[in-house]
Amino acid sequence: MAKEKKETAEKAEKKTTKKADKKVAPKKKRVDHSAIYDRLKNYSIEEALEIVKKINKTKFDASVEVHFRLGINTKKGDQQVRGAVSLPNGTGKTVKVAAFVSPENEKAVKAAGADFVGSEELIAEIKKTEKTDFQVAIAEPALMKNLAVIAKILGTRGLMPSPKNDTVTTNPVKAVEELKKGKISFKNDDTGNVHTVIGKVSFDTKKLTENFQTLLETIKKSKPSSSKGVFIKNISISSSMSQGVKVSA
Repeated sequence: MAKEKKETAEKAEKKTTKKADKKVAPKKKRVDHSAIYDRLKNYSIEEALEIVKKINKTKFDASVEVHFRLGINTKKGDQQVRGAVSLPNGTGKTVKVAAFVSPENEKAVKAAGADFVGSEELIAEIKKTEKTDFQVAIAEPALMKNLAVIAKILGTRGLMPSPKNDTVTTNPVKAVEELKKGKISFKNDDTGNVHTVIGKVSFDTKKLTENFQTLLETIKKSKPSSSKGVFIKNISISSSMSQGVKVSA
């Protein structure tokens, strides 16, 4: 009995020692950019982009991100916001596209720039390996029923083709060309926010502004009819690693 108590005490002591040895990582301090901009102020898109370029300190060509806070009830199915838009100046990112098309369209779709092309064989490969080395998938309407066997794989990764973002199409060649030129899809998250990329920090401010305005107009048109009150509550932009800058709608 005494031996058991001793072993229990030793185990408790070891656990306490391990906890004490663990070092709590210090919280990163927010960099003070008050000399450059006011975090509480709304700026024009041109001003905001210039600020983002100034406060961006990454050694790589960071993406410029836009974040919309929307006045929607995400629990209601008729208030989901999703769509697609072709940015006039692209995003600066290379998008890998998978195209599920009939055999007679495979050659044309490959020529348009699709990275993965096929029908039954491509579906079987994804089912077997569960690998999806692409960012967007498109499909012809006739092949949608065939995707049922990999719907869970694609769906959980946000890759399932949908008519709502123009990835189910009777013109797969055009769809691939637009995606390669900078067409992006967007949808709200569980908190009613939309996050997407409009280009790179290295882009000219005019090009980023054009991309932003095109996206903004598309978001405005995506307002659900059942959504009441203010639709776009807040907009901010940032680079991949920087703090956000508020933008006037």
